Amino acid sequence: MNLPNAITLSRLVLTVIFVAGTGAGSFVGHLIALISFTLAAASDWLDGYLARKLGLVTPLGKLLDPLADKILVCAAFVYFSAMNLCPVWVTALIIGREFMVTGLRQIAIEAGQVLAADNLGKWKTTFQLTFCITGLVWLTFSHVPKSGLVSTWLLTLSNPQSWLMPVSLWIAVALTVISGGNYLWSGRNLLKSSGR
Repeated sequence: MNLPNAITLSRLVLTVIFVAGTGAGSFVGHLIALISFTLAAASDWLDGYLARKLGLVTPLGKLLDPLADKILVCAAFVYFSAMNLCPVWVTALIIGREFMVTGLRQIAIEAGQVLAADNLGKWKTTFQLTFCITGLVWLTFSHVPKSGLVSTWLLTLSNPQSWLMPVSLWIAVALTVISGGNYLWSGRNLLKSSGR
């Protein structure tokens, strides 16, 4: 197994740690969740960069990388809905979009074609990760007494009533719908042919 694929697999391990941390429901648990999620988000960029830079793009990596991303993001949004930081319909929309894209890609593979990721999908992921990290910062530090300029600034910025969480969420929702529509449009001929 090459280095990029090992990093991708580590993201799945970090997702398990993230879920375990959120299950604890304490300051330490949320801190573990925040650190593991942030490391997993960073590894998403790192494994792709190394795979391209070192010429180590493999079929296994093409399978595992988007799968690890989807599991991480979907787990986070389910948790945020449980914590009333994200509407349930938004989480359902995001998960539904991921299932749809995965299905379309599978149909494309069987037809010998490739549905490449577009820039909108990458921006969608960026805003999703921004929302998730901001929410985790809030959950981690909101019950800790403010004790300095940095912690006060973090709490102010991550407050759900402030601008960063809602703006990143609604931009992510818009990009989820638009990029999902783009995938449907790109795969319309595949859907027609598969329905015959």
